[in-house]
Amino acid sequence: MPEITEQELPQSLKDTWDRAYKAVQTNNLSYAVSLLQTVLKTAPEYLDGRKILRSCEIQLCGAPKKKGGLFGLQSGGIGLRGLASQAKKDPAGSLPLIEKELEKDPYNETANEVLFDTFVRMDLFDSAAFALETVRKGYPENAKLLHKLAEFYFTHDKHLMASDVYNDIIKHHPTDSAAIKGAKDASARASMQKQKWDENADVRSLMRNAAEVEELEKSSRSGLTKEQLEERRDRTIEKYNADPNHLATVKDLASLYEQLEDWHNSQTFYEWAHSLSNGDVALSLKAGQMKDRAAEADIRNLESAAATDPDNADLQAALTAHKAERLALVVAEAKRRVEQNPTDPQLRYELGNALYQAGDLSGAIPHLQQATRNPHIRTKVLLLLGRTFKAKGMFDLSIKQLSDAIADLHTMDNTKKEVLYEKGILHTEMGDLVQALDCFKQIYEVDYSYRDVAQRVESSYQ
Repeated sequence: MPEITEQELPQSLKDTWDRAYKAVQTNNLSYAVSLLQTVLKTAPEYLDGRKILRSCEIQLCGAPKKKGGLFGLQSGGIGLRGLASQAKKDPAGSLPLIEKELEKDPYNETANEVLFDTFVRMDLFDSAAFALETVRKGYPENAKLLHKLAEFYFTHDKHLMASDVYNDIIKHHPTDSAAIKGAKDASARASMQKQKWDENADVRSLMRNAAEVEELEKSSRSGLTKEQLEERRDRTIEKYNADPNHLATVKDLASLYEQLEDWHNSQTFYEWAHSLSNGDVALSLKAGQMKDRAAEADIRNLESAAATDPDNADLQAALTAHKAERLALVVAEAKRRVEQNPTDPQLRYELGNALYQAGDLSGAIPHLQQATRNPHIRTKVLLLLGRTFKAKGMFDLSIKQLSDAIADLHTMDNTKKEVLYEKGILHTEMGDLVQALDCFKQIYEVDYSYRDVAQRVESSYQ
């Protein structure tokens, strides 16, 4: 069966899809995940919906999990192997179960491999590739699955894509002879394929003129200078003025403004592209990102101006007012999202964080406490709770939150260093120098250059 588009979704799923789309727009990600899984259970061939689902899950779960155990294998392998056996008998019926595993860990290598094999049996080849592309993004060092992806692309005559995957393998495994040979073979096949295409169909004759070909080729290049980007922007504006409703032109213009860091104009054109696209979720998310960056840029510009002219009362007042307005908008938006879905811990955390930033410490605490229910964000919630209690002068409660956070962290990563440092500073302010030094020493043992821990630890021996 072929993949389908949003327009081809069954009518019975339209309402659920619309609600899922609105949930993504409002950053109500947990609710969006449940709705998207419902859509995909009935329409497993809807690849764009699966991509949005995975994006939501990745935002909820964060970075790929570090591998543990024997040879670094991920946990849950036995259960997933049983699921793989079930998928052979009933591919479509097993998809919701595989997705439930990926909801816990969207980068899970075993689950994504099972998903890949299942989609291959269902002749959903783009969906199959997407499963292993997720692994490629999360665990680019996994040579086994990247070889599987490259071979898949190669056998489906996608030789350039195969070459890219082989080259990624070589980056992490420079002596992988199979990848080196695969990259050469795929590149050669891609050249042959292109040459045959040029011989059989002169694509330039299908274009209006050679200038259009040149423009498309320039569009595909990366790393353009600012002057080149501005030149492209000006030409694209001319095309836009000729046809303001041409979606591809509007998207290109929005992207160019984004690359030029003209956030306000980028937001405007992403919003217009979203309107022209009949509700493309990715464009809506882009518009929201540009809106946030525009607001942040406005504040930075005011801060710079105020720092240059500290005696300018008008500038100082404008900066204060702008920051207050920005915080108020963030708090209002976070409250609105919580009202829409009060059981979502992620939304509770975002509201608690917004209230903390706005100085409403007592208002932040109950939302942060509820947010600790989500294991994926529990550590950063506890860290913020600790800071909130500290800001209120409730040092003992702050110590308790930070200690709970440390207990959940088994690897000395940047998060654990940050929590330990915060706890060490707190002990210092409480006059408990022994406990403070213990926190700093734990960091010192693994990262000499972290902040000022070396100075703090070494001065204790003098």
